[in-house]
Amino acid sequence: MTRYIAPSILAADFANLQKEIEIINASKADFIHCDIMDGVYVPNISFGLPVVEAVKRHAQKPLDVHLMIVEPERYLKKFRDAGAFYLTVHQETCMHLHSTVTEIKKLGMKAGVSLNPHTPVNTLEEIINDVDMVLIMTVNPGFGGQEFIPRSYEKIRKLKALIESSGSHALIEVDGGVDLTNAGTLFETGVNVLVTGTTIFESENPAETIRQLKNTGR
Repeated sequence: MTRYIAPSILAADFANLQKEIEIINASKADFIHCDIMDGVYVPNISFGLPVVEAVKRHAQKPLDVHLMIVEPERYLKKFRDAGAFYLTVHQETCMHLHSTVTEIKKLGMKAGVSLNPHTPVNTLEEIINDVDMVLIMTVNPGFGGQEFIPRSYEKIRKLKALIESSGSHALIEVDGGVDLTNAGTLFETGVNVLVTGTTIFESENPAETIRQLKNTGR
């Protein structure tokens, strides 16, 4: 199974963002993860379209954009134009999730759906074959640096079983509390993509930490 690492720039030094992006470019990372928070759906405001556009100008890795916002369907084309490769919306914010996923793909992006810790995997049964990735939140969304929720492992197993039984090709991504102590177990449980910010950007050698995350447990 291929292992992917998606450093979250939420934890980057925004006063030196170009430099931080260049470090990711030169590393073994696979995506650059952009967390968009509106202060309404989640109790924090992060950044918006201008920052995504700026990141795209310097990025040599595909942008993995995660919308933690209300009414995400209003902004799909704008984030496509800003440079999103993967665009992930929350199941909890989409009244017409199938329509939103269909539009994301129609716009030429890969479509992701995210589930909060309290949302069961079976809510995706009718759409799992339409999505390219499922993002399991392993903390409550809104802030970086939170502790991993242990019950997430069982949730990942349920999602893996759903993907396999349905014939879906969706990747499994996790975000929240990911570090060198649990990365290997997450990959073994069935995760394809690890999102982590603090572990990478607060390390003395981010590129080496990315390498270790990708290879831990092997």
